[in-house]
Amino acid sequence: MTERKADAPVQADLRRTLRAPLLVRKVRLEDAREVFFGYSKNLSRGGMFIATVNPLEPGSRVIVDIPLPPPRKESVRCECEVVWKRPYHPDSRYDPGMGLKFIDISEAATDIINNWVRESES
Repeated sequence: MTERKADAPVQADLRRTLRAPLLVRKVRLEDAREVFFGYSKNLSRGGMFIATVNPLEPGSRVIVDIPLPPPRKESVRCECEVVWKRPYHPDSRYDPGMGLKFIDISEAATDIINNWVRESES
């Protein structure tokens, strides 16, 4: 897998689905059973970006718990793969972090995400 340049923005023309900002409360590394918190700049049907100064390596897998904000009481839990990372650089105008792709997500969870993104856009 290729690593993105530190200052490279996400290509808008590569995005096929709507996105909405979301605070992610818990991301757990599958292997180490380590828990860390991150802020997601966007969430879509296919994945999400998590801003963090310590992005994981592409190919890493994590379990993500996504509690949707009120008034929704739902949350989504699924396995994701890191597909790219943007390391911290003090001169960069872009947030450091990593792009995650959902790889094990139920159709019900996908529907929850789609509905939430649509509601956030209106």
